[in-house]
Amino acid sequence: MNRELIAVINSDNSINLEWIEIEENISTQTHQLQIELFKRMEISFEEFLLYLGFCDKKVHLSLSLDFLRTICKLFTRKLIQTSNIESLREKAEVFLSDDDTLFLLNEIPYITGSEHIKNSFIENLWFILNSKYQDDIRNFKGTVDKFIKQYSPDVHLVGRVYFHLVESKKDEYPFAFLATYSTDISNDGKSKHVPLKHALSKYGSNSKKLLELLSTVQIASGNSSLISVLLESGEIFHPIAWQSDDAFTFLKEIPVYEDAGILCRIPDWWKSKSAGLSLNINIGNKQPSYLGMDSILDFKAELFIGDMKISEREIRALLKETDGLAFIKGKWVEVDHAKLKKTLEAFEKAKQLMGNENLSLRDAMRFQLDIKDKLKTDAEDISSNISNGSWLKSIIEKLKNPDLITNVNPEKDLKANLREYQQKGLNWLSFLDSLKIGACLADDMGLGKTVQMLAHLCNIKKTQKSSNLLILPASLVDNWIKEIEKFLPSLNYYIAHSTLRQKDSITIDENSLTEINKYDLVITTYSLAGRYKWLKEYDWNYIILDEAQAIKNPGTRQTKQIKKINAANRIIMTGTPIENKLADLWSLFDFLNPGLLGTAKEFTSFTKKLNDNIHGYGKLRNVVSPYILRRLKTDKNVISDLPDKVEMKTYAQLSKKQVVLYKQFVNELTVRLEQQTEGIKRK
Repeated sequence: MNRELIAVINSDNSINLEWIEIEENISTQTHQLQIELFKRMEISFEEFLLYLGFCDKKVHLSLSLDFLRTICKLFTRKLIQTSNIESLREKAEVFLSDDDTLFLLNEIPYITGSEHIKNSFIENLWFILNSKYQDDIRNFKGTVDKFIKQYSPDVHLVGRVYFHLVESKKDEYPFAFLATYSTDISNDGKSKHVPLKHALSKYGSNSKKLLELLSTVQIASGNSSLISVLLESGEIFHPIAWQSDDAFTFLKEIPVYEDAGILCRIPDWWKSKSAGLSLNINIGNKQPSYLGMDSILDFKAELFIGDMKISEREIRALLKETDGLAFIKGKWVEVDHAKLKKTLEAFEKAKQLMGNENLSLRDAMRFQLDIKDKLKTDAEDISSNISNGSWLKSIIEKLKNPDLITNVNPEKDLKANLREYQQKGLNWLSFLDSLKIGACLADDMGLGKTVQMLAHLCNIKKTQKSSNLLILPASLVDNWIKEIEKFLPSLNYYIAHSTLRQKDSITIDENSLTEINKYDLVITTYSLAGRYKWLKEYDWNYIILDEAQAIKNPGTRQTKQIKKINAANRIIMTGTPIENKLADLWSLFDFLNPGLLGTAKEFTSFTKKLNDNIHGYGKLRNVVSPYILRRLKTDKNVISDLPDKVEMKTYAQLSKKQVVLYKQFVNELTVRLEQQTEGIKRK
């Protein structure tokens, strides 16, 4: 067994590091980095974060640490790209944009405490990182460059040189290149950008200063023949008119320049990646005639360059151009033959799919998870965008935000005053019921999942055509009975458990399925659900699982038997949708909305790729989050009148007699274990 270091996110935004045993091998680099991170955490949390931001991204870390590294690396990347950072020193501040926050929230993996990661968590880490850098550099005697090289020797600070590429109206030379540098900060705290040629006159007699200014350009020239030629010829000191092929070379080499410490100012169409071709598939514009996971949705495939629609004929014309930049419909477009061909092939397959198959809601959601599976193409080689049409978009928005759902009044039989968040839970369950889609109620323990479920059962009593089945651990049967008697005494229920059944209730046997219709709810346990033949033969209105993590293992006999029971719809209740691994989530959804996450083999293949592509977690979250409602006790927006949790450590002292007996028991157990071990060895 090997040890892996993980981060646990707490409700107060704090982070704990823990060692866990794993079966996979740990590389030497990973082991060394984990040890160093643990040491830095012992120094201070702030030191741990800053070191994490500068550590090698290529070295594998646990999912939780890798996500934290993504946040910290975004900070350090912006820090080293701060203009005039040597002059600013502790006055430099790295800003977190709304787009940055949105990007990070979309990348959250399923880790311990991931439900606590909100805007405030990211903002708090960002504040700590800013404060840590400012405090340390204020007391550091050397340069900022020297300070940062303590953490990462290969990092190059952004210098004062900038590269600019702008479009020109000249047909023969449609682009212009200019190198500038920023002047020293004046008394008003500002600097100016002036053409690089001015540096020749300013530092002409001071070669050391000139070489220092051009150091980043010198580094870039070592990895770019384009910049090397410009530097050797002296052209870099003057504005240059470029044809599209030179401009394309420059644009492709931007990462090289930025790694060297040169900031680039380029056209927006390249920054937004809108210069390339993308396949857009729009799904669910119209409401289907039938609701449910098998609803047939309309969908449409189109080709776009940025926000500009382009025809198949125009793409084929682009294929006749050489690789580089082409001007079409008033916009510059990247011509990459390999990508164009693969995108065109994917478009053809999408059109074929539109003509030959019906796309269900289940397929539409899976489409967003892995387009490669449906189009039988390498999704990494094409730019694709799956968008929801007006109807599907409104449905998904309501499911993700219950505040948007119309209020559903609880029936009078319910003897409970629902809290605001519980009313929203009822609205959400009712909305999913109207769509005939399964729901996962995953509220924190103590927030009243049971009373919300009883309110839902009360509301559907008048319309249900058959009984509902509740499967739960035996330890919860008594609690459910008490809740029913308290909040919904009019509910007619039957307990399918010989030792827990009411004394005056009849016994349902294999030949009296009609007897089930007399009850609103039948209650049984996980251990007995597979024993009663009539449970499997009856067509239930709802199957409801409480503590649904009991079916997290898809291979067990218990899980397989429960999944065979027929029902019009399904609800699961659990405070822990994922206990240990993503396979838990697949098994729950295989029961809840079968096929949504594909087969076990397909989902396993998808999760294996997540180690190399963390962006997949955003896709997975988008697919499953509409069907999971989770609120936390620690969220004051959910419930504000709960007293703070008080934790007290109490120690029980053993008496002298108990100490003697305890030691005697430990010694006896040790001897027995050793004897068993010897027996195993002899075998």
